[in-house]
Amino acid sequence: MLPQSGGRAPDAPPGSGVRAPGAPSGPGAPTRPAGAATSGRRRRGLRWVALVVVLLVAYPLALLAVAWTSLNRTAALGDSAATPGRTYLVVGSDSRAGLTAAQRKALRTGTTAGQRTDTILLLHVPSGRGPTVLMSVPRDSYVDIPGHGKGKINSAFSIGGAALLARTVEQNTGIGVDDYVEIGFAGFAGMVDAVGGVRICPKRAINDRRAGLDIAKGCQQAMGATALGYARARYSDPRGDLGRVERQRELLAAIVTKATSPATLVNPLRTFPLARSGAGALTVDSSTGPLALARFVLGMKASSGSSGVSLTVPVRGTANRAGSGSVVLWDTTRATAVFAAIARDDTTAVRAYAAQQKQ
Repeated sequence: MLPQSGGRAPDAPPGSGVRAPGAPSGPGAPTRPAGAATSGRRRRGLRWVALVVVLLVAYPLALLAVAWTSLNRTAALGDSAATPGRTYLVVGSDSRAGLTAAQRKALRTGTTAGQRTDTILLLHVPSGRGPTVLMSVPRDSYVDIPGHGKGKINSAFSIGGAALLARTVEQNTGIGVDDYVEIGFAGFAGMVDAVGGVRICPKRAINDRRAGLDIAKGCQQAMGATALGYARARYSDPRGDLGRVERQRELLAAIVTKATSPATLVNPLRTFPLARSGAGALTVDSSTGPLALARFVLGMKASSGSSGVSLTVPVRGTANRAGSGSVVLWDTTRATAVFAAIARDDTTAVRAYAAQQKQ
C-alpha cells in the first residue's frame, strides 16, 4: 500500500500508547507554558523572603515589647542643669524586696530591711566622637547630702531613695543626670543566668563568707550567685570598696558583652528570658524612653570596649568620721577636673586621668 499524500504520517496502531508524530495532545496531557515553572519558583522564593522580613521585624519588636512592659518606674529625677551628651546614673540596689527565703539563702543576701546601694556609677555617652566614660563612685564617699549634712553617699539612697541620691550626685559632681537605671540583687543574678554565665578574671583568690564567695585566682565562668558575690565582696579585698568597684565594672561589661553577642541575640531561648529577667529587675526614671534605654545598653558596651574609658572617682585615701565610720575621701583637685571634663562633654580629657589611675 502506498503512503498517503501530503506528507501526513500514518496513525499509530490503536492501543499502542504512542502518539503519532505531529498529532495534537489529548485533554489528559495539557502542555505547561515554558516560563510557568520558573514563575512558580520565583513566587515561592518571594514568599520565603517576605516571611524572613516579617520575622526579622517582628522578633526585635516582640523582644522590645517584653522588655518594655517588664520595666519598673520611679520618679528619680527633677530639673537639673542640662549638660552636653547624655549621663546615666546607674545604681545597684541591695533591696531584698520580692526575694523568697530560698532566694535570700542562695544569693547570701542576709535579712537587712530597707534598701542601700553597693554600686553607684555614672555612664556618660558623649554627643560627639569622644570615648564613652563609665565612672565608679565609691559607696563610702564622704559627701554633702542635701538637707542632711555630711555622710556616705550611699546613705542618701537609704534616706531618700533614688531622688535624693540623684540630687546628691549632681550637687557634688556638677554633672547633670539625664536618666536613672537601678538593678536589684535578684535581677543581677538572673541576667547572668539568662545569658548562660559570664567570664570573670579575679586577680587573686577570694574567700568572702559575707558575700558567699569562694573562688580561685584566674579566669573562669561564673553563674548568677557567684557573679553577685564577686560584685559584692569587699571585706576580703585589701583595697576594700575601691577593689570592689573595679570588679563591678568588670562584671557589668561582661554581662553587656554577652547579652549583645550574636550567639545570644539570635537565640530566642536566651533573649526572651534575658528580656524578662533583666527588664523585670530594672527600675528607670518615669521619663526614660525606649531610645534612651537603647543608648544606655550601647553606651555600656562602648565603655567596656577598647575605645571606652573606665575609671573611679579620684580619691586621696580613707578616714574615720564620727557617725559615719570609715569613709572614702575624694582627691578634690583631680576629682573636680574629671567632673568638669565630663560636664563639658570632653571625654577625651577624661581618658588621660583614667590612664594615670591605672599606672
